[in-house]
Amino acid sequence: MSTVPTSPPESTEATEAVETRTPRNAFDRFFEISKRGSTLSAEIRGGLVTFVTMAYIVILNPIILSSGTDVAGDTLGFTQVAAATALTAGLMTVLFGLVTRLPFAFAAGLGINSFLAVSVVGQVTWAEAMGLVVINGLIIVLLAATGLRRMIFNAVPMQLKIAITVGIGLFIAFIGFVDAGFVTATGASSPPVGLGVEGSIGTVPTLIFVFTLLLTGILVARKVKGGILIGLVTGSVVAVIVEAIWNLGPRFADDGTMNPGGWGLSVPELPASLVSVPDLSLLGQVSFGSFERIGVLAALMLVFTLVFTNFFDAMGTMTGLSKEARLADAKGDFPRIKSALIVEGIGAVAGGLTSSSSNTVFIESGAGIGEGARTGFANVVTGLLFLVAMFFTPLASIVPTEVAAAALVIVGAMMMAQIKDIDFSDFSILLPVFLSVTVMPLTYSIANGIGAGFISWVLVRSLAGKAREISPLLWVVAAGFALYFARGPVEMLLAG
Repeated sequence: MSTVPTSPPESTEATEAVETRTPRNAFDRFFEISKRGSTLSAEIRGGLVTFVTMAYIVILNPIILSSGTDVAGDTLGFTQVAAATALTAGLMTVLFGLVTRLPFAFAAGLGINSFLAVSVVGQVTWAEAMGLVVINGLIIVLLAATGLRRMIFNAVPMQLKIAITVGIGLFIAFIGFVDAGFVTATGASSPPVGLGVEGSIGTVPTLIFVFTLLLTGILVARKVKGGILIGLVTGSVVAVIVEAIWNLGPRFADDGTMNPGGWGLSVPELPASLVSVPDLSLLGQVSFGSFERIGVLAALMLVFTLVFTNFFDAMGTMTGLSKEARLADAKGDFPRIKSALIVEGIGAVAGGLTSSSSNTVFIESGAGIGEGARTGFANVVTGLLFLVAMFFTPLASIVPTEVAAAALVIVGAMMMAQIKDIDFSDFSILLPVFLSVTVMPLTYSIANGIGAGFISWVLVRSLAGKAREISPLLWVVAAGFALYFARGPVEMLLAG
């Protein structure tokens, strides 16, 4: 496996920082494969690993969205959401790869889909909720097209950009630990989380996670090409064999009962039918009637929350991934950043129009980057696999969450290494960095971590006598985050 450099390149130009070879043909020149020191096989392998790591979204997104009952008593169909999820992820991932030539895959954002299912549809219909997602996307596209989103990106100090990368690494590692059942909620106020079942690794799926993690770690440490992919495939094969022998079944049964020793989101067994015809009936089911139903101010507050979550989750994710892929320059900028920010906004629009929720850059793309992906061709591979997955939804469920979780922990460890580039001798830097890195995984939100970092940076640094070093735009963003964190009381005031 190709190792991923963890320090930022010395050049001030992102495209120069990775230039190592002469392009061989038009295809190579378009995707800049040789220029970025990659190979066609590495891109294909990286795209495949990213898909395998992200495939769970085709199952998880329908679970989340179909669980929400809207104000009219309607729900979204599981199979329809699954088809829309795969279609939108595939199209947006390919589009992003072709436009930006970056290996950042797209899918339905987990923060926003949960917000829609839990908070939004209790006030509006599903069609109206998706209309709010479309408006959110259009606002983000406008901010990106006018350059304001890039200005905000440039106003962020390099130390915070690195902190965002490290925080995302801890976040995705924490996601992996939780998905694998290695870290579980205790149900008590203290400690809120613990190891496995009552302090031990008490289930076979979690044991397979540990096996896959150690195997993959050994392969990566020995610099075996395809180490992450080999680990994922081996772990999946072992999981299928184990399920065939012991018939562990799902952790959550259809009748509502719980099987603590079962598998998380998907049971690793060969499906009875590999092919299914996708149901795309949800496409175009959008309404903008929420402003009339709940009032302009309440609707705008929901849009504000969507924009802030979408805007900064994506910014943080792209910052982390570009540095991990060694595509960022000394300032944290990466190639075609404006196009990337615009297309990311289009992902939100597309997600609303297909009722799959806002689509955004996925941090799991780091698994493909860790496998060697450096260009948009890896995205094309991942996107095409998502489109194929529309017809093979049962096959996508073979890889259990516990196995995919091992890749997330490995990538989290890789991203953690970047913390060495931060100077911790200045406490006015240390505290904001610490808050950004820790709040992200502990609150299960990239946006929360960025917000904590921004607010503490402008306050601590300015009161430490370094106010002149802070961009006025960063003050504006920090104030916006303060409103974002206080949105609950604000919504109650508006409702009253």
